[in-house]
Amino acid sequence: MDIAKISYQLEHSGYIVLAKPLAEGLLADLFVRCHDDNSTRFHAAQVGRGAGKQLSGMRGDVINWLDASNDTDQAYLACMELLRLGLNESVFLGLFDYECHYAIYGEGEGYAKHSDVLQGQKNRILTTVLYLNEDWHAPDGGELVVFEASGKTVVTTVNPTFGTMIIFLSESFPHEVLLSRATRRSIAGWFRVSGS
Repeated sequence: MDIAKISYQLEHSGYIVLAKPLAEGLLADLFVRCHDDNSTRFHAAQVGRGAGKQLSGMRGDVINWLDASNDTDQAYLACMELLRLGLNESVFLGLFDYECHYAIYGEGEGYAKHSDVLQGQKNRILTTVLYLNEDWHAPDGGELVVFEASGKTVVTTVNPTFGTMIIFLSESFPHEVLLSRATRRSIAGWFRVSGS
C-alpha cells in the first residue's frame, strides 16, 4: 500500500478510495475465504458493544470476525498492521489496534445511515472496507454512500467492486450501504485508539 498517498488524502479530505491496493494472490484467497459462508461461521450482525449488543433492523448482514490462526486472515491482518504502523509514523493518529470481520449482505439487504463511532466513546478512529465481489455491475446496487459530518451531503459513492478499498476517518463520515440486488461481500474493519 502507498502509505504516503493514503496519509496525504486522510489529512486533506479524510478519506481515500483505492483500486486493488493488496496483492492479487491475497485478494483471491480472501475471496475464497469469504465464500466459505456455511452457517457455523457466519451469524447475524448486531449493533453496540458488550452487554449493549443487540440485533437491529438497521442492518441486514451476516458476519464472521477474522481469525488470526487462519493463514489467509493472518496475511490480511499483517497488511493492516503495516498500514497502522505507517499511518502512526506519518500522520500521528495513535492507532493502537485493528478489528475486522467479513460481512455478507444477501439480496435485498443493506445498512441504514450510521456512524462507526460507538455512542459516547472515542474509540474507532479509522474505518476500512475491502470489497470481495467479482463481476459486480451497477444494477447490483450495494453501493457505500459516504456523507459529510452532518449527514446531509454525499461526499462519495463507492461501488463494491472486487479489490476496491475505502479508508476514512470514522468520526467524520456517516455512511450507508444501499440495498443489494445480489450477494455482496466485504471485510469491514476499524483502527482504534488505546483504551477503547
